[in-house]
Amino acid sequence: MLRIGVLASGGGTDLQSILDACESGQIDGRVVVVVSNVQGVGALKRAADYDARAVFIDHRGKSRSAHESEIAWELDNAGVELVVLAGYLRMFAKKFVNKYKNKIINIHPALLPKYGGKGMHGLNVHRAVLASGDSESGCSVHYVTEEVDGGPVIARMKVPVKKGDTPETLQARVLNAEHLLLPMVVRWIAEGKVYPGGKAIDLPQM
Repeated sequence: MLRIGVLASGGGTDLQSILDACESGQIDGRVVVVVSNVQGVGALKRAADYDARAVFIDHRGKSRSAHESEIAWELDNAGVELVVLAGYLRMFAKKFVNKYKNKIINIHPALLPKYGGKGMHGLNVHRAVLASGDSESGCSVHYVTEEVDGGPVIARMKVPVKKGDTPETLQARVLNAEHLLLPMVVRWIAEGKVYPGGKAIDLPQM
């Protein structure tokens, strides 16, 4: 059974998709700890309801190194084998990324490598997609490296961009895809079916 640690900064809907998949047996694993840098967010409540360790670790007033050391202690103490960034809005330093090399993944609300990098988060991503005139968008799960959104892509799931879409309506459609793709990739990892250096899996429009 894969021991999963999740880092989240918000409401935790992507986290919930993993919790549900673990509970249903879709994923042969369990979320053992959830860490957030924002106090009182929905992700921590979801973790507590699931009976996982829910930990708030404030990043304010301390160095990045000190903050990341606290996170690493929680992950290691829980015996985490896979770290999932599910709406976690902080970047990590080289030391942290190297410590969990090939064992840390992130979900991004666009079809990487398009619309990734600094500033590309939340509605900013969807505004950029709509401004481009692209006919499709989607989400990607990738390994985390030092480069923002630059790690190898494991899988992408496409959604259509529809006439009259706003950033908010497109975001909602992409979020639905995230809730399908993220637990799917975690399941593949638990089953040993994906690995760094493998070809990215492109799934058709949902």
